[in-house]
Amino acid sequence: MLTISTPGRICLFGEHQDYLGLPVIAAAISRRVQITGEHRNDKKIIIHLPDIGSELQMELSDSRLPYLEKRDYFRSGYNILLDKGLRFSKGIECTVNGNIPINSGTSSSSALLVTWLHFLSKMADNPHDFSAKELGELAFVAEVAEFGEPGGMMDHLSTAIGNAVYLEFDPQVTAEALQPNLGTFVLADSIEPKDTIGVLKRAKFARLELIEKIKQQLPDFSLHTFGTADKEQLTPFLSNDEYALLSGTLRNRDILREALELFRSQSMSDEQLGELLSEHHGILRDLLQISTPKIERMLAAAIESGALGGKINGSGGGGCMFVYAPNDPEKVADAIDKAGGKSYIIKIDRGTTKI
Repeated sequence: MLTISTPGRICLFGEHQDYLGLPVIAAAISRRVQITGEHRNDKKIIIHLPDIGSELQMELSDSRLPYLEKRDYFRSGYNILLDKGLRFSKGIECTVNGNIPINSGTSSSSALLVTWLHFLSKMADNPHDFSAKELGELAFVAEVAEFGEPGGMMDHLSTAIGNAVYLEFDPQVTAEALQPNLGTFVLADSIEPKDTIGVLKRAKFARLELIEKIKQQLPDFSLHTFGTADKEQLTPFLSNDEYALLSGTLRNRDILREALELFRSQSMSDEQLGELLSEHHGILRDLLQISTPKIERMLAAAIESGALGGKINGSGGGGCMFVYAPNDPEKVADAIDKAGGKSYIIKIDRGTTKI
C-alpha cells in the first residue's frame, strides 16, 4: 500500500504578478490531498473519489489515452508519464481524499495532479524518483500545457516543493527554498464563486496592454529593471488610471523584494509580515479591484480580533483570503466565521511526501 500526500498553497507576495513575468513568494499549507492505493491483478486503473461521490476507471495502455472530458487530469497525468518513458503493466486501485478548499484559490487541482504524478511514478514498472521541482513542472504540463489553458507554474511548484519558496519565471524557472520562522495563519473561504473572467480583464489584460503602450515610448521597458523613482517620466502619455495601475504593479514588485530580503536574512518580525501582507492586499483591492465586500468584512473582523495583517488569495473576485495570526488564532477564526466565512487554522507545511 502506498500513500502520497501534497499540500495546498497560499501566495504570500507577488499575487497577480507571475503572468507578468515577475517573481512570487508562495507557501504550502497544512490542508492536503492524498492518494492511497495498491496494484491490481488486471489492466484497470480504478480511482475512488469519495469526497465528491464519484469513481473513475481507465484501462492501462502503452500509448496515450484519449481525453474524455475538458480537464481530464487523471488521464493527462498518465499520458505525461508515458511521455517520460514510464510504463505500467499492473492495474492500480486507489482512493483520493483531501481537505483543501475547492475552487477557492488554494490550488486544490494542482495539488491533486502533483499527488497523482508522484503516486503513479512510484507504481510504474520502472519507478522514477522525480525531484519535487520536476514533479511541479510535470504537473504544470499535465494541467495547463496539455489542455492549452492559461496559467503559470506557481501553484504546481509551491505545492510540490513545500514550505515557503521564492519562484522566478523569467528568463527561466528557478525555485529557492526559504526557511522563515512563521507562526499560525487563518485561511478563510468567502464561499463566494470567483469572477475569474472579470478579474482577468482588470488585473491581467489591462496591465499587459499598459506594458505594450509603455514600450511604444520606451522600447527597453521592463518591469524587472524599471526604477520606481523613474515612473514620473511616463506621466505625459499615461492616463491617471494607467499611471495608478503601473504604480501599484511596481509597488507590489518592491513589496516582494522587501519581504524576500527579510526572509533571506531571517529577520522578518511578525508585525512586519502583517504590514507587508496588508499593503499588498490594499493594492490588489484598490487598483486591481479583485476583492469583494464580504472578503473586506472578513479581513476587518480578523484584524479587529488580533490578526496582524492579511490579503486575498488567488485570482480573487471571491474565493479565499488569509490572515497572519500567530497569537490566539482561534479567536481570529471565530471572528471570520461570524462575518460569514469558513475558516481553517493553518501552518506552513512540507511539500509532496510519500507516507
